[in-house]
Amino acid sequence: MKILFSFHLPHYLCNQVMTHLDLSKSTTSIEHLSKHVGQSVTLRGWVANKREGKGIAFIILRDGTGFCQCVVTEENASSNDLEIAQSLSLECSIEITGNVLADEKQIGGVEIQVTNLILVGTSENYPIAKKEHGIEFLLDQRHLWLRSTRQWAIMRIRNTITFAIHEYFQKEGFVQMDAPIFTGNACEGTSTLFETDFYGQPAYLSQSGQLYGEAMAMAMGKIYTFGPTFRAEKSKTRRHLSEFWMIEPEMAFYDIFKNMDCIEGFLQHVIKRVLENCKHELETIGRDTSVLESSLKTFPRMTYDQAVRIIKGDENVNGVNSITSLEEELAKTQAKLQEIDAEIADREAKLATPGLKKGEINFHQTKIIQLKQDKTDIEEDLRNIPQWIASAKNFEYGNDFGGSDETVLTRLFDSPVMVYDWPHEVKAFYLKRNPDDERFARGVDVLAPEGYGEIVGGGERETDVNMLTQKIHEHQLPMEEFEWYLDLRRFGSVPHAGFGLGLERLVTWICKLKHVRESIPFPRMYGRIKP
Repeated sequence: MKILFSFHLPHYLCNQVMTHLDLSKSTTSIEHLSKHVGQSVTLRGWVANKREGKGIAFIILRDGTGFCQCVVTEENASSNDLEIAQSLSLECSIEITGNVLADEKQIGGVEIQVTNLILVGTSENYPIAKKEHGIEFLLDQRHLWLRSTRQWAIMRIRNTITFAIHEYFQKEGFVQMDAPIFTGNACEGTSTLFETDFYGQPAYLSQSGQLYGEAMAMAMGKIYTFGPTFRAEKSKTRRHLSEFWMIEPEMAFYDIFKNMDCIEGFLQHVIKRVLENCKHELETIGRDTSVLESSLKTFPRMTYDQAVRIIKGDENVNGVNSITSLEEELAKTQAKLQEIDAEIADREAKLATPGLKKGEINFHQTKIIQLKQDKTDIEEDLRNIPQWIASAKNFEYGNDFGGSDETVLTRLFDSPVMVYDWPHEVKAFYLKRNPDDERFARGVDVLAPEGYGEIVGGGERETDVNMLTQKIHEHQLPMEEFEWYLDLRRFGSVPHAGFGLGLERLVTWICKLKHVRESIPFPRMYGRIKP
């Protein structure tokens, strides 16, 4: 980011907070300004940007609901208001009153002609406004970084997703219930648990509420939990967080196929709400919505066997072969890199030409910055694509899918893909075996397109108490900790199924973020617990 103005508040305003602000005054939010064209309104918010000229100041105000240009002149306001406006810096908080004018060229299609301005709180030397910053610096300043336009848009989309999740399940007759965060046992093994002391005995932060969800479904029929979960994985990949939010529905009298129907309907409802309600936010982050729109059609469903054949190039998808298409993409990417290098060299040569006007210099410099960013992305692709090809060719049947395998598969589709009936050895102990072929567990993974991988994992649960007991022994889990879980099979067991969705992974895909850390207000991951 670049600072666009200096900070020189009049001495009598330095470090001043307006204690006499009338909070009972009726105010309007920016998102509703289009309903007030021709009227006088009062807004409260923060200075997101500002530019000025002789006798005029243009303030971009943000209030949490949106952004709006506010114009301050002596003609409409006062000389004191103009002096304050011209002295404002980034993130000063202000109250403005003014007239709403329609202007299609401005953000939101409106502009405010300011008649009164009050400084609420000063902001001296805002730390992330002076220059371009690295990601670690921005994460250290996360409490302030959240105010930026891009982060604002991502959090608004996250909010819409969260609301749509509750909307879908409540509409479908699910009951929201809460699983404990402290647990005495692991849901899927003990290697990634955060251990803590619980009044003198060991306890663990929950990896999943699923086992408790099964108990609640036996009481309520259809339930969902929505809460924080924790994984102590020492991983710094772009997909991993140590603390994240999980949505975990559980349904009595469901098999794996009804479960997949539920997953598809649920995801499509959420995507539809984002497309309907977050058009401005999606534009702000530059999200191409074509894949989201195509995800409103039926999701492809395939068994693990078929997915492996596709990955290895033994089966085509609509005439496209995974290996051949990757090799073609590699050649195109190498050619694109050469084109970018040539254009950078050409524009740098033009910058060296004597007598260039300032506008031409700025134009070429901006283009070079963008080209270098594009080059960084392409160089990453050139590192990744050969790995994907090698992984696909050498995939061993029976293994779980890694990130490369998921990418090779999903890049052939323009919507999420459902893969079901997995080798039981790579799936959790509580999944039911396929009655027609016990080599496979009735699990399902939903893989997002565009290389985002697994966003949903679930399946049909084992109902045979003897089989479940055997699996607990095989996984070397403490039997005494699961007696209550076995009771669910002893007393009125029914076919049931469910799934878990990581909220942050869904936000990351829908927003097409490069890293999951931007999908949550304050990320907690290996090596980071502040701020």
